[in-house]
Amino acid sequence: MIKAIAIDDEAPALKVIENFCDRTDTITLERTFRRPAEALGYLQQSPVDLLFLDIHMPSQSGLELYKTIGPSTLAIFTTAHSEYAVEGFNLNAIDYLLKPFTFQRFQQAVNKAADYLAFRSTQQNQGQYSEALLIRSDYSLIRINTAGILFIEAADDYLKIYQENKPPLTVRMTMKGLIGMLPPTDFIRIHRSYIISLRRIDNVRNKTVSINGRDLPIGNNYEAAFFKHFSR
Repeated sequence: MIKAIAIDDEAPALKVIENFCDRTDTITLERTFRRPAEALGYLQQSPVDLLFLDIHMPSQSGLELYKTIGPSTLAIFTTAHSEYAVEGFNLNAIDYLLKPFTFQRFQQAVNKAADYLAFRSTQQNQGQYSEALLIRSDYSLIRINTAGILFIEAADDYLKIYQENKPPLTVRMTMKGLIGMLPPTDFIRIHRSYIISLRRIDNVRNKTVSINGRDLPIGNNYEAAFFKHFSR
């Protein structure tokens, strides 16, 4: 069961979410809040899996609140203002509901959250690295086979995942977070901006790795670890 709270400064909007949660078998709505500060205080004592979070609130925007809470808690943004969609995407929200939304659209968003939480739980329970990743990108959940990854490149606040015969996938994650999800026997960080698949290396010359036509630099701080793995 997914534990959730809802935060919205408008009481009728909270009533809609309460009603929809009551009709959904996978959601337990623990509390509702009209003040973001009260919700934050509650979360510090009682963490939940999912937030239904209004963006446009007078005391604090939902976007700012979610930055405070962090990405380990999933968020479904709810708002009447479509111009906030891009900002919600930038924060890697699981979905974005434009008011007024139907129960069917609500259920679709909840299913995304349930799928992601189930996949994350499976990975944690296995205690090992999975052959696939479930990545949040552009309000979608995308399954990536790790065997198809060529390399990962950091670009400002985003990562670009380069795969064989596919366009790069842009995600909002940290290098540290992503490499922790990848099998260490197959992937290694060679630079502050690059993680590579050891299996996909075409050649190594001096301090440059070539993969699929791209030349990637090996940083000084990563050189010793890389050549130790590569020599194996």
